[in-house]
Amino acid sequence: MFPIVSPAMRSNLTDKVYANLPVSELIEHTLRAGQGALADNGALVVSTGEFTGRAPKDKFVVQDSFTESLIWWGEVNNPLPAEKFEWLYQRMRAYMQNKTLYLRDMFASARPNYRIRIRIVNELPWHNIFVRNLFIEPSPQEREQFEPDYLMIVMPGFRAEPKIDGTRQHNFTILNLSRRLILIGGSAYAGEMKKSIFTLLNYLLPQRGVMPMHCSANVGANGDVALFFGLSGTGKTTLSADPERRLIGDDEHGWDEEGIFNFEGGCYAKCINLSAEKEPQIWAAIRYGTIVENVTFFPESRTINFDDASITENTRAAYPLSYIPGAVIPSVGGHPKHIFLLTADAFGVLPPIARLTKAQTMYHFLSGYTAKVAGTEAGVKEPQATFSACFGQAFLPLHPTRYAELFGEKIQKHDVRVWLINTGWTGGPYGVGRRMPLPYTRAMIKAALSGALDNVPYYTEPIFGLAIPEAVPGVPSEYLIPRNTWPDSSQYDKQATHLAQLFRQNFEKYADFASEEIKSAQPNPVAVPTS
Repeated sequence: MFPIVSPAMRSNLTDKVYANLPVSELIEHTLRAGQGALADNGALVVSTGEFTGRAPKDKFVVQDSFTESLIWWGEVNNPLPAEKFEWLYQRMRAYMQNKTLYLRDMFASARPNYRIRIRIVNELPWHNIFVRNLFIEPSPQEREQFEPDYLMIVMPGFRAEPKIDGTRQHNFTILNLSRRLILIGGSAYAGEMKKSIFTLLNYLLPQRGVMPMHCSANVGANGDVALFFGLSGTGKTTLSADPERRLIGDDEHGWDEEGIFNFEGGCYAKCINLSAEKEPQIWAAIRYGTIVENVTFFPESRTINFDDASITENTRAAYPLSYIPGAVIPSVGGHPKHIFLLTADAFGVLPPIARLTKAQTMYHFLSGYTAKVAGTEAGVKEPQATFSACFGQAFLPLHPTRYAELFGEKIQKHDVRVWLINTGWTGGPYGVGRRMPLPYTRAMIKAALSGALDNVPYYTEPIFGLAIPEAVPGVPSEYLIPRNTWPDSSQYDKQATHLAQLFRQNFEKYADFASEEIKSAQPNPVAVPTS
């Protein structure tokens, strides 16, 4: 087996192995190699090359006697035979010989009881900064005694040969749970490293009764914790970065008997159209030590043009949690009082805020709905519904109902109030309506957190059965009931019926596992709207 590399074992690889270098030295290595440039705010700007996002179809789990009956095999978890893994692993080892490599020892999980120790071997120095920013750094004493639980090897320059390696194409991410190895090759997109560890924790923690969650979290002055679930682009990072509340984490958390805890030590924020006015905390966090992916500079300057999507809409900034003023470190909190399920509904159907029953919570959690808009992907000319179980289907090694059951138990035990928030369109679908103003979304969340919505009247819309507050401080009432925002209410009815049918079609795959209570929360596409 390939040795889990430590500084004392460098001779087993190459004379050019750098272990746990300071960020400043890694930046120098990146600049000398021509792999990045410093922006005028001090951030390191890099390109991820061919891949500007994750490649979920190229993620594999090694199938062996240990994993065969445990993993949710299929579209999400592609099986790779153990013998194919071994062949690819040996070829990767050969590729690493005489390469300059960068090692880093990091923790995942802010709760010591569930912490895993990861040793990362990188080909790119800026990748080593990324993992330093995103995971939890050991103290000098912890590093001296560091014995890794898992090894992750990341070689963007190594390309698989599908015919002999068993992959789909030249890029791959492979988890070998039996060998405690993660291999990533053929792609420089740094998010593959982050999500591989999240997938690993999604496998390990439910077996210990801990709920892993694809959500951001913050806490108020009174210790009231709020969670924000949502797929990419729905506002998890933006809405949890609240100057009036302290950030616990922006993306991945666990929920145990003590409360919630962050898996990570940093943030990976989308930064397309970023501005100091709309997202001041994220704007200020982009400075020296931060990695910014796939952005451009304004002409004849080193000033980042955050509005330029010519490379990708998925521009990202990776920075330590400590770059957010007042962030909770260690990043742990009590049990949540409020949970917000975020969707960016490009159909313009769902309300900007609705209070959910337990059955509706479970239904929308299993559905994990948002919508792609025209222009974000080739061939997308009108809104397209996207359903991702548990708001993170791509990272679930176990069947979604396993997570849903845990989620339901936690919500019921701790009497959590759950809200559906639409950060998408109102007054019509994408291209006709307008995006829900961010200040109004913030005002709605603030009202929910403060209890201001506890005693206001609610309107129950008939198709999805959602309870919508008729008044929210700081939000014009005409924004609250979607049907009333459309110029032609009959067109709204048609669009709402269409979306309800999409929800029901998607839920068919869970019908055999869902309780009658959850099934009762399905939308009714033939309901006749009133009001």
